[in-house]
Amino acid sequence: MTFTAINPATEAVLGEYQTHDDAYVDAALATAHEAFLAWKKTPFAERSELMNRVAELLEGEIPVAAQLMTNEMGKTFAAAKGEAAKCAMTMRYYAERAEGMLAEELIPTRASKSGIRYDPLGPLLAVMPWNFPLWQIIRVAVPNIMAGNPIVLKHSSSVPGCAEYVEGLFARAGFPQGIFTNLFLESRRIETVIADPRIAAVTVTGGETAGRSVASLAGKYLKKCVLELGGSDPFIVAKSADLDHTIPLAVTARLQNNGQACICAKRFIVVRDIADEFIARFSAAMAAAPTGDPMDPSTVLGPLANEGQFNTLSKQVADSLAQGAVATTGGVPLEGPGYFFAPTVLVDVPAAAPAAHEELFGPVAVVHVADDLDEAIRYANDTPWGLSGSVWATDPDEIERAIAGLDVGIVFANAVVASMNELPFGGVKASGYGRELGVAGVREFTNVKSFFIA
Repeated sequence: MTFTAINPATEAVLGEYQTHDDAYVDAALATAHEAFLAWKKTPFAERSELMNRVAELLEGEIPVAAQLMTNEMGKTFAAAKGEAAKCAMTMRYYAERAEGMLAEELIPTRASKSGIRYDPLGPLLAVMPWNFPLWQIIRVAVPNIMAGNPIVLKHSSSVPGCAEYVEGLFARAGFPQGIFTNLFLESRRIETVIADPRIAAVTVTGGETAGRSVASLAGKYLKKCVLELGGSDPFIVAKSADLDHTIPLAVTARLQNNGQACICAKRFIVVRDIADEFIARFSAAMAAAPTGDPMDPSTVLGPLANEGQFNTLSKQVADSLAQGAVATTGGVPLEGPGYFFAPTVLVDVPAAAPAAHEELFGPVAVVHVADDLDEAIRYANDTPWGLSGSVWATDPDEIERAIAGLDVGIVFANAVVASMNELPFGGVKASGYGRELGVAGVREFTNVKSFFIA
């Protein structure tokens, strides 16, 4: 079987990648396990030196990495360059700080010495999606490699070149063979890898269906897992919001990564007092977003990543409109080659319509009007998901009420939600469990080992 990379802006085939056979996979897992036995004893200074070296390599070829992401996934070239730079920054961040985050902690007891160690578990299987082709890998790989855990990657079949590129980066930087391994692997073969005793744990970023499948397999084989799944993130606009500040960032929050991010704002919940003004100005700003060639520096919105994603979103919007939703702008696919969909704002969406209860992975915003902030928070929580959300207000009390009231893993106030090296990243409810990044992320796949010396 082969994986085919297709440019979503032109629909041109970029390349074919042969999947790895069982013998290759078995050898790769053996190498990863042997690498772990040595790597867990490798001093942090040596780990840091190698991680800084791979960061230096990436920093020197950001345009190359960005071009690859734009070609395979369709994100704008500007966004792709930012993603590559963020990856390099993350490498340097954990190269400098991981040792302190994982330092032995002494705890006073009746012992002469007692405390906690954070020891690595072993090779991790990372099942990653296409929407951030480099960042999703690096966000998982870097903290865990610094913690002592090798990475075995099963990336999305639509971005095989990106997977191959990252594997090459670590090899060129001088990492021992087996510390980072890419496998071109069909989804049906994932169970074999999870079941293998040389794999210590598994992490998956993706949709709820994939998450449930991997979690059930992890449970079956008693492997720890982390799930970072979908979301229908609320963007609450309170009565005290500064609309001049809020509306441009509302467009960014919905259209970032061509609207294809788990932390994209998807449900815009606006208090009634300012709803008419918000809807009018937000709709105009969405309509004005430059759409087209992702290599053009002026483009804000590029294509959807693949034909399946394009067809799914088109049907969700068409069905919602047929059931009574109103599009204040957009609402239709764009003509011509490529998987382009017009920036769209939907209002008056019936509760049974797809746009009201399904995740919309693309440039479509749903606006709901609430009587007050308390109703806005209740509506925001009335969803199976709980990844992230934001509140837009100038009143400190409104901000605190929203932060306390939202059932999500991440809340931003007056800023677009983003993943940060300093803060743990992850959700609750159907958005998954476990954390990446920050101290919690570095320790997530470690053995929290208590010790007591009498």
